Amino acid sequence: MADEQSSGQLPLRAEEDIVASRQKVRALSQQLKFSLVDQTKMVTAASELSRNTLIHGGGGHMRWELLDDGLRRGLRLHFEDSGPGIPDLNLALTDGWTSGGGMGLGLPGSKRLVHEFEVRSAPGQGTQVSITRWK
Repeated sequence: MADEQSSGQLPLRAEEDIVASRQKVRALSQQLKFSLVDQTKMVTAASELSRNTLIHGGGGHMRWELLDDGLRRGLRLHFEDSGPGIPDLNLALTDGWTSGGGMGLGLPGSKRLVHEFEVRSAPGQGTQVSITRWK
């Protein structure tokens, strides 16, 4: 398999972009030789966060980075939008809370699927979510 670029970006402006983001994350996870379980975790988290970016953020983009810290390799994804932001970040990070329409994982479910999770959001300033999974 040809190597993917070590970093890049995809738009998240329409439903088909969610499919493209899932395909890209699957290819990157395979390139890193993630197990099938780890591939599925990253693709599932990416799908949920791509949908959030599109539906709740009004569209945006997904950036990716292939990581190598000398001891391990990983994949970091950034989901960014300029939407209305999350009014209550603590509530949005609470298990069981949903704004409806997604896969029901929400931010806490996505957080459980990865090793590192960071979210920044403020009303009127959009949302940025970064996730990382290491091999």
